[in-house]
Amino acid sequence: MIIDKIKNYRQYSGLGSNILSALEYITKTDFAEIENGRHDIDDDMYLLLSDYETRNIAECKTEAHRKYIDVQFIIKGQELVGYASLGNQSTITDYDEKNDYILYNGDLSFINFHEGMFAIFYPDDLHMPGVGDNNSPIRKAVLKIKLPT
Repeated sequence: MIIDKIKNYRQYSGLGSNILSALEYITKTDFAEIENGRHDIDDDMYLLLSDYETRNIAECKTEAHRKYIDVQFIIKGQELVGYASLGNQSTITDYDEKNDYILYNGDLSFINFHEGMFAIFYPDDLHMPGVGDNNSPIRKAVLKIKLPT
């Protein structure tokens, strides 16, 4: 996992052209002009744009992906994001190949994730987004980058 302010995105150019492309997309896009939902960017990347409210930790799920890297960007609001490196955690569900996720149980560390920040979650990065105790409104962009097969 990597988490930082989007203004520092150039420091991550060595992570590959797809990561850099996703971070540049974030810096150049006016998300107020885009409707919620899925938007294909190219063959290897798409955007999921959503508005939601933070939820109590008991309502949130710890997830990981196998086919895509998540680049998450908080456009508006603030949430806590749980994180753990994949190890010996138990699974809650079987892998959902169509939607590319698997849910896990296990202890997490929490990070305050707020407007103007991005996070990169690789397949070994378990993450629990959307945590908060006061139903705060969030607008988030998630760029899904396809991993090479």
